[in-house]
Amino acid sequence: MPGAKPTDTLPDKPPAALPDARPDGGAERGKRPGFLRRILAVFGPGVITGAADDDPSGISTYSVAGAAYGYATLWIALLTFPLMAAVQLMCARLGIVTGQGLAAAVRSNYPRWVLWGACLILVVANVINIGADLGGMAEATELVTGIRPLVWIPFYALLILGLLIWTSYKLIARVFKWMTLVLFAYVLTSFFAHVDWKQALVVTLVPHLEWSRGFLAVLVGILGTTISPYLFFWQAAQEVEEERAKGKKTVAQRKGATTEELRDARTDTVVGMFFSNFIMYFIILTTGATLHAHGQTNITTAQEAAEALRPLAGNGAYLLFTLGLIGTGMLGVPVLVGSSAYAVAEGANWRGSMSDRPKRARAFYGVMAVAMTLGFALNYLGLNAVKMLFWSAVINGLLAPPLILLVILLTSNRKVMGKHVNSPLLRYLGWATFAVMTAAAAGMMITS
Repeated sequence: MPGAKPTDTLPDKPPAALPDARPDGGAERGKRPGFLRRILAVFGPGVITGAADDDPSGISTYSVAGAAYGYATLWIALLTFPLMAAVQLMCARLGIVTGQGLAAAVRSNYPRWVLWGACLILVVANVINIGADLGGMAEATELVTGIRPLVWIPFYALLILGLLIWTSYKLIARVFKWMTLVLFAYVLTSFFAHVDWKQALVVTLVPHLEWSRGFLAVLVGILGTTISPYLFFWQAAQEVEEERAKGKKTVAQRKGATTEELRDARTDTVVGMFFSNFIMYFIILTTGATLHAHGQTNITTAQEAAEALRPLAGNGAYLLFTLGLIGTGMLGVPVLVGSSAYAVAEGANWRGSMSDRPKRARAFYGVMAVAMTLGFALNYLGLNAVKMLFWSAVINGLLAPPLILLVILLTSNRKVMGKHVNSPLLRYLGWATFAVMTAAAAGMMITS
């Protein structure tokens, strides 16, 4: 594409062991002025990634689960937390230690068919997800304004694309960090419902599983929207962006990691994934306590859940649920679009960073525009936008296992990570994630 330029790459001969400290000894972090400032500084890519995980597609999936099966799927929040935290931490460590994103690491260590197969899986899943999320935001906005969704879809698409292209990475990161607060709307919503906390606690701790197409589709959907392919690429890329923001423009400058950096990344990622699952838990809890308890089990989307909540939990719950859906779309769609651009640009060895102006990274921003356009177009092809929200999560669940396998292999490879390879616990959790995702996908296909 015009304007595409090679970006910095790893040397042909990988280091036997990457240094434990950077040339500057990690001095760029400087002296921390206070505890609160330090905490806010640590919270970054992991927290944003966790919040972006609860996009309109995820909210719809959790709403479907709560309406159809009540509290019965609450235990999945406990199951997925350590699994998603492990995979996302692997991605974060990969970005910090190698100084490159996930696609760049695949390009440097695997054949081209593996690289472009991974990128294809990501882009296909992302485009469907973008279309579903734009449609979901538009449907939610209609509930508040009464204006048809087809008017809001281009508005949101152009607004988000404009922000990504014409604002700086520092501004985007700052806005994203504060936008995560919108997700607390779903926690507040639960207090308008009449939750049976004792029963909820019991089913949270005692897993319930049904061998049926419907239940397994919901299970795969929840797994797919919590452990999503786009989050793998986004997490690694954002760790690299954080380093670029500190003035480390080349791979050589970014390579290696201090103990403090890895510890901060672990804190950031674990908190972000806990936050994501915490919100998921309360959405299932709310819809289970209201919709399922009143026999409204055939809810297919979050919009339908919002409408159904009004007579059961009041206008407050309805409004919070709806506005939360719009806010999460504003957080989730940029991550979907951005992860597509990072993957393709890294795979093609193009210059690509959100800190670059469009003229310097035309191909990178061109991928963003194409991904947004394709997702946007899905809503005008006669497809059912509301059903796309749920099934995009299921598609993510089906496509995630091969990418999880790549992440585990890369971060367990000493040629890639030096002495910062996965710990035994992280490696076991990674393989457990791969096994669970594969088994759930296989079970759904068998019952289908």
